[in-house]
Amino acid sequence: DKSFNEAAYNGAERFKKETGIVYREFEVTSEGQREQALRNMARRGATVITAVGFSQSAAVDKVSREYPNTKFCLIDDKLDLPNVQSVTFKEHEGSFLVGMLAALASQSGKVGFVGGMDIPLIRNFLTGYEQGFRHVKADGEVFTNMTGSTPAAWNDPTRGAELAKSQFGRGADVVFAAAGATGLGVLQAAADAGKLGVGVDSNQNWIHPGKILTSMVKRVDVTVYDCMKSAKDGSWTAGHRVVGLKEEGVGYALDENNRKLVTAEMETAVEDAKRKIIAGELVVKPYQP
Repeated sequence: DKSFNEAAYNGAERFKKETGIVYREFEVTSEGQREQALRNMARRGATVITAVGFSQSAAVDKVSREYPNTKFCLIDDKLDLPNVQSVTFKEHEGSFLVGMLAALASQSGKVGFVGGMDIPLIRNFLTGYEQGFRHVKADGEVFTNMTGSTPAAWNDPTRGAELAKSQFGRGADVVFAAAGATGLGVLQAAADAGKLGVGVDSNQNWIHPGKILTSMVKRVDVTVYDCMKSAKDGSWTAGHRVVGLKEEGVGYALDENNRKLVTAEMETAVEDAKRKIIAGELVVKPYQP
């Protein structure tokens, strides 16, 4: 998906490359396969199993109890079990920074947000984005659309493009996509319309060089790598970790693909806000249902 899942894959590949240890992977295509896949891995002797995404939570809850000696890492949700390490992210902090950049880059004072499945996790991206935008442009407008209310919302680039086009029609000139593979349609529509897209999870700046303002990076790759490496070196612990700007769990991407879009003044403003958030001087509120 060039986004969330690909970041997880890259983390596992880094571990394999560094250690020479191979891992077994399984890509779920239906809800019922989650438990089955985790159970098969545990039964076949996996030391540690990484379950990527909040939708794995119920399966991890069940299977981790059946295999108390197997370590489980759950990404994007929290479970309080003795053999489960849960990692969640402060998406609102990273999204605040890209919201600021969107406001600084916008000519119209109107920007857009296209989310995937309408869940609190995606609302957390949105609330941070809105706060960052209004930190710069208090009277600007943020148009919001969610793609759907089922898991199909993550994989509908055509619908993503339609939603982005409707926001451009209302005057938006920057659009942030937090929608998995659906976001690829949003970024394509932005590039086609001469507007700016904002990528998510992985650094997506390279997909349309010069047409993507930045990407809100969520370091799922580091989380997967750390999960595997800590299990190997004996430092793995159960419990809940929350990672934000301070822990370098989220951030924004700046590289040769978007360097010309982000001026020195824009970068200075965002870096100043980042420093203040880490220091606790600037508070970004998470989504409250």
